[in-house]
Amino acid sequence: MSTHTPLEPASPWVEVETTTDDWDAAAPELLENMFSHLTLIRVFEEYVLDLAGQGLIHGPAHSSIGQEGGAVGSVLPLNSDDSVNGSHRGHHQFLAKALHHVAPKGIDPREDLTDDIRTVLLRSLAEICGLDRGFGHGRGGSMHLQWEEAGAIGTNAIVGGGVPLAAGYAWAHRHAGTDAVAVTYFGDGATNIGSTLETFNLAAAWKLPICFFIENNRYAVSTNVEEVTAESRLSARGLGFNIPSWKVDGMDVLAVHTAMNEALEHMRAGKGPTMIEVDVYRYFHQNGAFPGSAFGYRSKDEEKSWRDRDPIAQLAGHLQRRRILGADQIEQVSVRAKAVMAELGDILLEPLPGGKPGQRRIKPDEWPDPDFRDVGVRGDLSEFDGVQFVDRDSFGGEIGQSKFIESIADVLGRQMETDDSVVILGEDIHRLNGGTNGATRGLAEKFPDRILGTPISENAFTGLGGGMALDGRYKPIVEFMYADFMWVAADQLFNQIGKARHMFGGDNDVPFVLRSKVAMGTGYGSQHSMDPAGIFATAPGWRIVAPSTPFDYVGLMNTALRCKDPVVVLEHVDLYNAKGDAPVDDFDYLLPIGKAALRREGSAVTVITYLAMTTYVLDAVDEGGFDADVIDLRWLDRASIDWESIEASVKKTNRVVIAEQGAIGTSYGAWLADEIQRRFFDWLDHPIERVTGGEASPSISKVLERAAIAQSNEVTAKLTEILES
Repeated sequence: MSTHTPLEPASPWVEVETTTDDWDAAAPELLENMFSHLTLIRVFEEYVLDLAGQGLIHGPAHSSIGQEGGAVGSVLPLNSDDSVNGSHRGHHQFLAKALHHVAPKGIDPREDLTDDIRTVLLRSLAEICGLDRGFGHGRGGSMHLQWEEAGAIGTNAIVGGGVPLAAGYAWAHRHAGTDAVAVTYFGDGATNIGSTLETFNLAAAWKLPICFFIENNRYAVSTNVEEVTAESRLSARGLGFNIPSWKVDGMDVLAVHTAMNEALEHMRAGKGPTMIEVDVYRYFHQNGAFPGSAFGYRSKDEEKSWRDRDPIAQLAGHLQRRRILGADQIEQVSVRAKAVMAELGDILLEPLPGGKPGQRRIKPDEWPDPDFRDVGVRGDLSEFDGVQFVDRDSFGGEIGQSKFIESIADVLGRQMETDDSVVILGEDIHRLNGGTNGATRGLAEKFPDRILGTPISENAFTGLGGGMALDGRYKPIVEFMYADFMWVAADQLFNQIGKARHMFGGDNDVPFVLRSKVAMGTGYGSQHSMDPAGIFATAPGWRIVAPSTPFDYVGLMNTALRCKDPVVVLEHVDLYNAKGDAPVDDFDYLLPIGKAALRREGSAVTVITYLAMTTYVLDAVDEGGFDADVIDLRWLDRASIDWESIEASVKKTNRVVIAEQGAIGTSYGAWLADEIQRRFFDWLDHPIERVTGGEASPSISKVLERAAIAQSNEVTAKLTEILES
């Protein structure tokens, strides 16, 4: 007969509850500070809901009223070097971190608020109202609150979206030799999100100092937690990843404080991540000032049972019981806070001209200038001030012949030798003599702490790299084994990394490099073959590099790593084993941003291309004897297109062909053709023509795969057609 041996989790899971003795032992100054924070946050949010009711908040107002105990209890044990981020419902966490930053010794509930505290409240209110004096100049609003100086690294409107980013900060804290930690706040809904679960695993495997702080408020909009998970004690998630976990009554601010101190002791000692689940309750609906019962998904009795355990009322009771504060003093804390909020509101608001008594509007001077709309989509490239760019014709070093893949390994190795901030992460890059293609050959042995072989979890390790970049102390290079994997990590690439600078006001540097391989022609089929250039070109924030020669790869990678914007560096397997001009011993030069290469000169037609298609175009032009300008773009994003070279060529030839390998549906050339037509219509004697693959993704069959992509034959056919017309 079989035997059944009960198994025990490898990490502890405990529930923390306070007793009267704990409350009696707590320092009066701690309890007073907690009460000040709780009251300020509650009054602030009530004021926000009041403005929302007057139509003065554009967009959502996700209040955290009722949940303040979790935020205050967990933030007060932290310091300004520790990083926190949260979700769309993050006013309370942001305010707790910002207030603790400007008043690290505490806020005395008997005294008037300092100017620093008033400034935090004013700038937070302005941001939620979408105004220029806000922390993000109004771009972030209620859902995207960030103040890096205070360690508040940004709240997030994508459920679970900020969790991998926080892990990146945690990695940076540890690698820099500090004992700082990251705390990422999220709700019950995010515990079922893939990026969250992936990050649990990655953080545990790498022993990162991050606390996964679950605010279990029981409802994802209107869906109850019991409806969507069989284990509603959400801290049980930690056990599956060997993460020590705590479960706490979040309405008890002292219990939360106790649990966080225990978790901090674990993390600051270098023992890895922790998880804290606090049971809290949002008093209002997902958005706005109506309770959930008004929408029928919860009862008034349920709401009352939670309100009867209000965290502020509980704390006030202990303050009175211990005679730390009297009833009048407690009342005055709220009265003063409300008066301050009214004063701050008067700074931002004025009577509505011609309106009814009491109607107000935002003062016109408080709004951002509409011309600020696109500022900060990318940086201003001031990081290149004083840089001496070179190109093939001005390079003074020795040139030899090298395989493309060897030049990739050479420049990555040089960067890691000369810049301790460069970190490379991806699947299998620390094995197989440099990953699946040899791009990181020999680097794992030289730099074992900066060559990070990851789990198969693109969302987690891409977001972790994004967090490293936003932290600012490191330059991550993330490798995707195949470009198609960008869809797995799409939230982190496009919603997080690509938008981070602009979304938080335009000042966030994002020095992130993504190496992405295009594998058409290898027989790997529909899910491992795409060219992602057309997708990245439509995504704000990204710069796109597409080298077609070993020499260009070295210079463009160096430029990408110096750039403080996210850059995707495209590589093509057709080029890996091809030999070409390459530096012999100088791997430090930078190619200019936004400068294309004229590979052939002609007068009858302009062929614009990039990446491996450049080789196919040159073969077609040379073999067919076509009189063509061939422009290898090298930079593909909207901000970096070499319009000067394109204009000169179009005015000379009056005909344009855009040639690419990829599928027509995700075609890069579609937007480029439209823009060329708009800019240079008067010089075009013929419709712009395009060479692309078919509609279908490449298949496994060698014959069908070749039919799905474009190469020299398709270019020859198109050039023959356009030049004979």
